[in-house]
Amino acid sequence: MCGGIGTRLWPLSRKSFPKQFLSISSLNKKSLLQNTQKRLEGIDNLIEPILICNKDHRFVVAEQMREIDINPHSILLEPFGRNTAPAILLAALKSLEIEDNPHLLILSADHQIHNDIKFRDLIEIGVSYSEKDKLVTFGVIPRSPEIGYGYIKSEKPFNLQNIEGINISKFIEKPNLETAKELIKDKSYTWNSGIFLFKAKTIINEIKDLNLEIYEACRKTFENSIMDLDFQRLDEKSFEFCPNISIDIAVMEKTNKGIVLPLDAQWSDIGSWKSVWENSRKDINGNVEKGNVLTQNTENCYLQSENKLLVTLGIKDLVIINTDDATLVADKNQSENIKDIVSELQIRNIKEADLHKKGFRPWGFYISILEDKRWQVKIIHVNPGAKLSLQMHHHRAEHWVVVKGTAQVEIDGKKTTLSENESTYIPLGSKHRLSNLGKIPLELIEVQSGSYVDEDDIVRFEDLYGR
Repeated sequence: MCGGIGTRLWPLSRKSFPKQFLSISSLNKKSLLQNTQKRLEGIDNLIEPILICNKDHRFVVAEQMREIDINPHSILLEPFGRNTAPAILLAALKSLEIEDNPHLLILSADHQIHNDIKFRDLIEIGVSYSEKDKLVTFGVIPRSPEIGYGYIKSEKPFNLQNIEGINISKFIEKPNLETAKELIKDKSYTWNSGIFLFKAKTIINEIKDLNLEIYEACRKTFENSIMDLDFQRLDEKSFEFCPNISIDIAVMEKTNKGIVLPLDAQWSDIGSWKSVWENSRKDINGNVEKGNVLTQNTENCYLQSENKLLVTLGIKDLVIINTDDATLVADKNQSENIKDIVSELQIRNIKEADLHKKGFRPWGFYISILEDKRWQVKIIHVNPGAKLSLQMHHHRAEHWVVVKGTAQVEIDGKKTTLSENESTYIPLGSKHRLSNLGKIPLELIEVQSGSYVDEDDIVRFEDLYGR
């Protein structure tokens, strides 16, 4: 599942490119989504994944899987989020097209697990319970009193020397700090990881029995879905009737088939900048420094700057994130509350709440460098073999200057080829298309000018990507 927004990791994570697609791990340069898939390597009888994401992120998901040589069995596109119960049910319905009754391992794309071997071994144990029609969840052995996680109480304490599935007693919503301190004293409590394992028909039948409304809405959503290139678009009209509810509330709190296995594999839900700091390699002063950073008399901070030089002096326990268009300075211990800041930015219609300077497209990406009300300068990056849509703008003209590669340019039916240091002009209202027919990436500088230069001034006539 990779449909979240990750507002607590703003300004790196935004609606247009949320945290699951970011490279945050200190272990490698892969994104959280890519690491989620890669840590499963070595599990027997593993089939290609079913991915569920927001429709706006479909090309990012596909590209990130291509980068790690994974060809997903399916990519299901949600028109909007409806929490985990509908997403899991839709995946289960899809899985029955692959096998008669497969085991489903449900993973969120934004988790970090340092001990992959332990995790895979625990999955094998989980399969033995799934075979018995149990609904398996994985409870993380607490390392500290955390208020950002829900808790699971098992019927008896865990024995890590002899791991067994234990019946679930109850679920606890995110507690306050004092309650969390009391909970971790009891060895029968674990953090709720949101990782599940069960057979497809078992979870389908449980949802049908315990929450028929979800089942009927998802069944209609799935039946009315359509294929769009390599993606399966879930039916929006049917999906609107689906309750917004988690699998915990819809099923796990009600079922008599739920068991919990203790997960002790250095798991973390990368849900705040504090958790990113905790799960990153630190220097002798306890600092995590990424990018263009210089520190002096600085302790226990998370510091990241994409381009501009970030200098700190005489500070501690802060998070400072510097991007091209926004800077965050926060008390590390209050980083859970950044989501409230994002909400305020959205209320004020400040575009930095949701949008990056860098915009990803199925053909590559663009980076907005400079802009004003009547003009904008961008870097356009087009992947080898890719082409933009045949399009027209009502309110702006464009100048293109090729700085790398070779471009094929079509303007009102006339095609020309541009090499490095060559340029062209696209008049307002002209039908035009940009293509990279070469073997290396194409990069150009685009200068837009006109009365309106936002992204929605575009009319598409032909598009390889079905937009």
